[in-house]
Amino acid sequence: MKHYHLHNRPNRELTKKSDIDRILKKGKFAVISMCRENEPYIVTLSYGYDAENETLYSHCAKNGLKLDFLNSNKNVCATVIEDKGYVMDECGHEYESVVFWGDMQIVKDLHEKKHGMSILLLHLEEKDSVIKEKQLKSDDYYSKMEILKLKVRQIHGKAGR
Repeated sequence: MKHYHLHNRPNRELTKKSDIDRILKKGKFAVISMCRENEPYIVTLSYGYDAENETLYSHCAKNGLKLDFLNSNKNVCATVIEDKGYVMDECGHEYESVVFWGDMQIVKDLHEKKHGMSILLLHLEEKDSVIKEKQLKSDDYYSKMEILKLKVRQIHGKAGR
């Protein structure tokens, strides 16, 4: 893949893994673009970030358009944005973002489904009681949903103002 990101504005590029991880850990949803047979589709999903494995986990219903697209083409591009607001009288916007490419797959293995849900809950929830309640659900609970795994292949960060 040719590297275009921030070609004209290298001073805005975030190159430290710690900065990129911070944005992904703080974010609550990712906007994910997909394509099948030259037809584009975009979806916003809440996620949990597994920094050690550079992987995002999401969950969804057992059927739907995003699953149809993933079954056709697992290659996706996504972004997570931390919006810090418009800067009045400067015609500027303060933000940090990451754009990444990766493979998004439907998790089939029950153990990995539980791991993905745990990552998601730990990322989004604040109360230990809610996390424990969801983690202790029966195996049947996991059979009623899909867990999606997005393994990051390439990522670029940017800060704006």
